[in-house]
Amino acid sequence: MMTSFALLCLLIAIIESLAGILGNGIILAACSLSCIGSKTWPPYDMIMISLSSSRFILQSWNILEYLMSIFYENFFCQENVNVASKTIFTFLNYSSLWFGAWLSVFYCIKVASFAQSFFIWLKLRIARLVPWMLLTSWLCSFTAAISFGWDLYSVHENITAPSSVTNSSAWTTTRKDSLGLLILICNAGIGMPLILSMVSSILLVRSLWIHIRRMQNNASGFRDPSLEAHMKAIKSVCSFLFLYIIYFICVLVILFSVFSPLSNGEMICVVLMAACPTGHSIVIIWINPKFQELPARIWHHINCHVRTAFM
Repeated sequence: MMTSFALLCLLIAIIESLAGILGNGIILAACSLSCIGSKTWPPYDMIMISLSSSRFILQSWNILEYLMSIFYENFFCQENVNVASKTIFTFLNYSSLWFGAWLSVFYCIKVASFAQSFFIWLKLRIARLVPWMLLTSWLCSFTAAISFGWDLYSVHENITAPSSVTNSSAWTTTRKDSLGLLILICNAGIGMPLILSMVSSILLVRSLWIHIRRMQNNASGFRDPSLEAHMKAIKSVCSFLFLYIIYFICVLVILFSVFSPLSNGEMICVVLMAACPTGHSIVIIWINPKFQELPARIWHHINCHVRTAFM
């Protein structure tokens, strides 16, 4: 039975997801419009299209799940439906985590200034590497999701099998092996994006901070717009990493069912998990004028139509 606190959390998560769909829709539309008609897509736009589209689908799926939990709780709690839901959930979340990590890596390679030969090699070849990075992310996410769903289904089959068919000790061994395989797959699928995101964010903040210190030493006392831009970049990178880590933890908690269904702990994770991608999209729009132009033009177009209608 759903409590009033769980219902409130689900409603908040739906509102957050709707805001995220709007934000990711703006990013997706702006990047798609800039790529239409061009023979080669810029690597940044390719990453942003992949990230925003995966989050758009993810947050739409989450809203569907939340509504099903509210209005069709008994049907949604069925084991087969739950396994299918978690498999899709795993694929969409892994994809989002991978694309978010590649965005951090891309920012680091393009903005940071390091003299190491490997870093220079990456900076020169990042445009050609991005399509392969994205394709690898899709394949890793798909493989992890299918394996995760198969493991859940196998455990459920062992649980529901008659005692005459399933030996207790054999079932325990199978379950432990399955759990070990599940943990290994999840570490490979979800641990690597976190490491990439953390390392690239730390390197980028370090590079920007060194550059800021040099600019402060050479400052003439006047307000420097370039200095403010670098400080804004550091704040945005730190916010990216903070949201990413919270989202990562919440995904693990949901996937491994740390809390019982519809408990207060799980509901708090649901709210945080819906808020983090939305907050990340808002920060991306805030730091990039390209994504601010599209809603401004739409708003101007609507105002012109309204004024014409009342004249």
